[in-house]
Amino acid sequence: MKIFLSILAIFAGFSASAQTSPSKEVQLKLAVMAAPEDQQAEATVYGYADAGEIVLLKQGTNELVCLADNPAVEGLSVSAYHKSAQPFMARGWELKKEGKTFQEIFEIREAESKSGKLPLPDQGSLLNVLTAENADVDWATGEVKNSYMRSVVYIPWATAESTGLPLKPAGPGLPWIMDPGTHRAHIMINPAKD
Repeated sequence: MKIFLSILAIFAGFSASAQTSPSKEVQLKLAVMAAPEDQQAEATVYGYADAGEIVLLKQGTNELVCLADNPAVEGLSVSAYHKSAQPFMARGWELKKEGKTFQEIFEIREAESKSGKLPLPDQGSLLNVLTAENADVDWATGEVKNSYMRSVVYIPWATAESTGLPLKPAGPGLPWIMDPGTHRAHIMINPAKD
């Protein structure tokens, strides 16, 4: 269930109550953990202001965008994604700030992407999500243990029929398609846990 809620948090800005916001330095350190090591230093990073607003922490120079942990959600969940997904993400943040529900955000972005108003992530662009339980994170230093990384590959409008992907994992760690036939269609890759 935590994995599903983390995906919702990324796509729609879901929030609940949890720890307080860490420092900018710790947010930067944690956010890039979801990025490949060779892309971390030059990545653009968004984080959270004290009021819970998403803010630009660092403008990068490569194709990667990282999002720091939302302090209003229990545990750690940071992500890294291709810059082509930024309009999609930013629109979700904006709609969430307006008080829209997950379903309303989905429907608005679906309509806007069909009309061409909202650009979608490039076909085959990657999003990584690194998570950890709250007890496994030192929020003062940014040290994390027992983290888990999973990936999403955006394939807007793709279906199980057009890709051959199943609608649920056929076994531990095997890929599957989520939200098939929609603007949010993506391949889920959840490595098996020890």
